[in-house]
Amino acid sequence: MKPLLTLIALTVAAPVAAQQTFAPPQGCAGKLTVQHRNCVMVNVWTCEADAAGDQWMALIGQGGVFSVQRVDDQFQWMESYKVTGNEQLQVPAPDPASLDELFATQLDTWDFTLDTDAGTERHVGFDMLTGETVVIDGETLLATEFQGRTIDGDGNEIYAGSGRQYVSETHRLFLLGEAWEDASPDQVTDSSPVEFIYPGEPGFFSDQPKFECNVIESGFRP
Repeated sequence: MKPLLTLIALTVAAPVAAQQTFAPPQGCAGKLTVQHRNCVMVNVWTCEADAAGDQWMALIGQGGVFSVQRVDDQFQWMESYKVTGNEQLQVPAPDPASLDELFATQLDTWDFTLDTDAGTERHVGFDMLTGETVVIDGETLLATEFQGRTIDGDGNEIYAGSGRQYVSETHRLFLLGEAWEDASPDQVTDSSPVEFIYPGEPGFFSDQPKFECNVIESGFRP
């Protein structure tokens, strides 16, 4: 899926807050924390009031939370609340993202539109399993390749990028990996996962990323 390079870049200059824990909302339960490279971490939780299979994800940089989003059991981006504005999926999508399709055929194309504070954004692209299985911190992940474009309401292409990510069949989640804009393929950002932390383990639902935060400014480009 489309990487969050721009959002991550917006957080790199912010000061680091004091170490705390990140509490899920009332009626919700924390499920997983993933610490990534390039000073990014993700907290995942589920809520009783949501549809079965829905999950919430908070993406956190050294400046704090920069994106909170709800995905369904197919990893469709249902709604997002970001430092750049809020987004909501137009349903039904012409070609919705589908983990079931990806796992069954090794290829999933997608074509969907988000309503954002700045207007509509159409996202078109694909995710493809490479056939490679990777084990990171004891977690078995499937390696993917992706390519995607974002088109604004006037038909202008505002983003085109590619990369390599990971997907977990166990958690039904995509995880960040390597990504680059098609116009500058030599400028690769690697936000691959490093640690998977479960309830009761040290660092679960922390609010601070821990890897490569001292080199973040050289690792991201807006």
